[in-house]
Amino acid sequence: MPIHEASPRLTVPPSADPDVLTMALVVPLQGPAGIFGPSCESCAELAAEEINAEGGVLGRELRLVPVDGGAAPEVVATEVDALIRANAIDAVTGWHISAVREAVAPRIGGRVPYAYTALYEGGEHRPGVFLTGETPDLQLGPTLDWFAGTVGVRRWTIVGDDYIWPRRSARIAADHLRSIGGTVCDEMYVPLGTTDFDGALGRVEASGCEAVLMLLIGDDAVCFNRAFSARGMDRDILRFSSLIDENVLLASGASNTRGLLTSAGYFEDLGTTPGLDFAAAYFRRFGPDAPVLNSLGESCYEGVRLLVALMRRAHSAEVGSVTSVSEGLAYESPRGTVVVRNRHLQQRVFLAVADGLRWDVIQEL
Repeated sequence: MPIHEASPRLTVPPSADPDVLTMALVVPLQGPAGIFGPSCESCAELAAEEINAEGGVLGRELRLVPVDGGAAPEVVATEVDALIRANAIDAVTGWHISAVREAVAPRIGGRVPYAYTALYEGGEHRPGVFLTGETPDLQLGPTLDWFAGTVGVRRWTIVGDDYIWPRRSARIAADHLRSIGGTVCDEMYVPLGTTDFDGALGRVEASGCEAVLMLLIGDDAVCFNRAFSARGMDRDILRFSSLIDENVLLASGASNTRGLLTSAGYFEDLGTTPGLDFAAAYFRRFGPDAPVLNSLGESCYEGVRLLVALMRRAHSAEVGSVTSVSEGLAYESPRGTVVVRNRHLQQRVFLAVADGLRWDVIQEL
């Protein structure tokens, strides 16, 4: 089932069809995070096709309408608002950065369910918003504990893009490090779309850190990784990013991923039965040249599946109805058994180290 095209600025929103339930799929198709877009679209499309093969949702065919989540946050929010006002969509989902969520969520205003699928800094409790991504309590804190306890790393420098997710995550990291006898040696932020990291890397070298907490998005992380290794810093300093995928590994190059770690709820190379089944279905549908399968793309599959599971349980797509039945909802996903608690998806999180262009999963956190 192809994703149904919408006008880039929705000058003519798609008309409502009583036999169709439509979700806006908000994923980045441009900018630093645009590198993730094809994987996100493909995974969401797979979920929609599977749901329609099961008979749809609430007796209706499920369709996805793309919205470019890589545009400026207010532009994205205006597009989503226009779709809702036109009665053209029944729900919103997708992976996009927190700055976009911060603009989109208040414009949705609880009118339709919104499943935000990116890992994020935590603290989102607006009505009708459901969160499928990893949060710092499940991902960042346990990772810092692992570094301290397993490899003795307690001195960190933070390099992030300058918006809400990196800054709030850095604050959480700093608080956690203090609680375990660690320290932040230096902390710096760069504009989204930065390509020159010479100044930042000079500060990293001067900081005396043992590891870098990378809070950089997509292409920015690629440029950082290349410059980091070109200066030979990968010989002595480890890197951890809570938001990095196989697309970034490929673009960085195998020679630039030494000493790079991440953590996530899903990895293609994690040998669980649900994960292997999902990967098999993905490549059977899209072929060997499919967009890279990764945790960010899988999160969009998760977002579609979560909203449909809520609607089926509530026998309704209304925000109040799906919210009232959400607590304790459990289902099987590529991440294993997941459970909704306080509108967040509770899930297992795994630590992995880069092995060239792939992730080698070390352990569950």
